[in-house]
Amino acid sequence: MGSLTKDNNMLIEVCCNSLESAINAERAGADRIELCVALGVGGVTPSHGLIQLVKQEVSIPIHVLIRPRSGHFVYSETEFEVMLNDIRFCREMGVEGIVSGILNRDHTLDMERMKIMIGQTGSLHFTFHRAFDWVANPETSLLQLEDMGVNTILTSGQQATASQGITLLKRLKAKSTKIKIMPGGGIRIENIVDFMKADFEVIHFSGTTFTNTVDIEHKISMNSQKHLVESQVAVTNEQTVRQLVRFVK
Repeated sequence: MGSLTKDNNMLIEVCCNSLESAINAERAGADRIELCVALGVGGVTPSHGLIQLVKQEVSIPIHVLIRPRSGHFVYSETEFEVMLNDIRFCREMGVEGIVSGILNRDHTLDMERMKIMIGQTGSLHFTFHRAFDWVANPETSLLQLEDMGVNTILTSGQQATASQGITLLKRLKAKSTKIKIMPGGGIRIENIVDFMKADFEVIHFSGTTFTNTVDIEHKISMNSQKHLVESQVAVTNEQTVRQLVRFVK
């Protein structure tokens, strides 16, 4: 067990969902940011415009989430094509890291496509994100990701929060020889000391608050619960569209 000293140099990664968030994180002393949007579904890839502006306005390292949609981590060929294209754009913009992950239907690592994606990432830092919290065998997956050259694993220890998953997080940290284990999920100032005592070198949190309040009383909700299904993916149905087009035309 580690001890708290003035020399503790834990790296702080802040999950930022906007240009304002990124600027605030840098001003507050964060070491780097993970840039994404739609925090309510675990984050998805930010727009090219947002990536470009954050790169212009922020000087600390920027790691960009490559996740084309919410839900599970089994991706179609078209989704994978989009992911690779987003990685190419991130490299062109000069960001410092990529955050992503792909699984098979049995919740093992999709080794073939992970290798392609890491190859596309090149020399950028690669973080395997919280898809790790769904893998069937975390210790085996850790070794596989090390062999592929992954730099960091973002995980809550396969629990709802990193505090609840700290036992597995410590075990993974002890087993790792190359990869840094980055606890994330529910980390805040009230529990950070537990991760400091365990000598984790890096942690991930969002530190969000809510602003820009607008009165929407009596307004219909724009949130669509039917699309928030983690086990399935919403896709435009060709036959449904064809039927409507034929009817109208």
